Amino acid sequence: MRIEHLVWLRNDLRILDNPALHLASIEARALKEKVGVIVTVTPTQWSEHNESDAKIGLRAGLTKTLVKSLATLGIPSHIIHVDTFKQLPDAMTEFCLEHDTKHLWFNHDLPIHEQQRDQAVCQKLQKHQITTHIQPSDRIVPQAVFSQQGTPFKVFTPFFKRWLTLLAQQDIAPLPAPEPQGTPLPESALDYTWAKTFRDDLWPADQDIAKQRLWLFCHHKERHYSEHRDYPMQPATSTLSPYLALGALGPRQCLEAIMYTCNQEDRDWRDSVWLKELAWRDFYRQLMEHFPHLCMNQPFKADTNLLRWRNNPDEFLAWCEGRTGFPIVDAAMRQLKQTGWMHNRLRMVTASFFTKLLFADWRKGEAYFMSQLIDGEFAANNGGWQWSASTGCDAAPYFRVFNPTRQSETYDKNGEFIKRFVPELAHLDAKSIHNPSSEQRIQCDYPEPIIDYKPARQAAIAAFDELKGL
Repeated sequence: MRIEHLVWLRNDLRILDNPALHLASIEARALKEKVGVIVTVTPTQWSEHNESDAKIGLRAGLTKTLVKSLATLGIPSHIIHVDTFKQLPDAMTEFCLEHDTKHLWFNHDLPIHEQQRDQAVCQKLQKHQITTHIQPSDRIVPQAVFSQQGTPFKVFTPFFKRWLTLLAQQDIAPLPAPEPQGTPLPESALDYTWAKTFRDDLWPADQDIAKQRLWLFCHHKERHYSEHRDYPMQPATSTLSPYLALGALGPRQCLEAIMYTCNQEDRDWRDSVWLKELAWRDFYRQLMEHFPHLCMNQPFKADTNLLRWRNNPDEFLAWCEGRTGFPIVDAAMRQLKQTGWMHNRLRMVTASFFTKLLFADWRKGEAYFMSQLIDGEFAANNGGWQWSASTGCDAAPYFRVFNPTRQSETYDKNGEFIKRFVPELAHLDAKSIHNPSSEQRIQCDYPEPIIDYKPARQAAIAAFDELKGL
């Protein structure tokens, strides 16, 4: 079967608001040619990039439902299965030659290995006169957001102001789905043996369900998001991040839902706190593009390479397993282990605990999170960890160290979240559950704290202070 226009989907597993798929379909229709879709599976590469089993499982599920949706439009789908990115140029070329493909369409990817992969594929295809069409990356504002000096922003607040200005100047309507190109196709017998298990009870692998959740969130929760988002037991956040990470939802679809809801309620959509969270996503993705050393295990602030991290293996294992002796930290880490997801306030608490109190290298924590998160996005995860470690762009001041007990008392006042994920403490009262006594810990078979907060905090601040003189 000839496929003159091949659309290569990666972390953009959707039909709506997909630039590569949209434009390929328009051009193919104008030329009376055919569009096809290809998904590439690279398990060894994903492992090297610490992609979690949960994310791979959701990717497989979303691919399967996407293939069915495309089939109803008469668009065929294919899967190429190789181990690493290095094998893709040959594999993609072989496929294109076999199907008489003349054009390859895909959306720009940001991390450096992915850019190198795409460049190698393009160079190989061009030797066979196959044209490649690269569309902007998956951001609400796709173009670079620069200062008046023509440089990328390193602080979020001025970035956000400029971002809003550019947003007002562009067509922000999501792109439509492609029109049918013939009669529906029979279900494809594709290979999904690479799939892994994930919590499909929490995140069904269905683009339509993701879209429904988006609109329900905007109609019922977005208005009060800023008031309730920090409390992990309140269902106040969107929990759409897994769908955004794999592109089952596009960020402009989120913008459309925000704008519609705010207009219905006579509110200025620019004031939406959830919109600002989506702008943070754009900010971190732009940093990744303009400062490629962030993809190379390097801190944004070069001087922090001189920090002498402690890196105690026993403490690292205790943190991973949720047995640090700090109930809110342990509850959060167990939530991550059990669900593949963690509430955002708790991501900050656990990352601050890791980098400032255990004084462990942020890169180890960043990699562990990626290995567990169903919504792991490299740019956002890296940005969040470097923010917590005070090594990154627009990071938390180095002397800001979260007190886990105080965070627990503030955001889980009655200990409901702790009781859910650290059930051995469930019978404790609302006061003592945040920091049980030694006697209570023995009774509950719960460990003593692995560090003493005050001296650990002081040591971390002193280590950063030392950098000033180096």
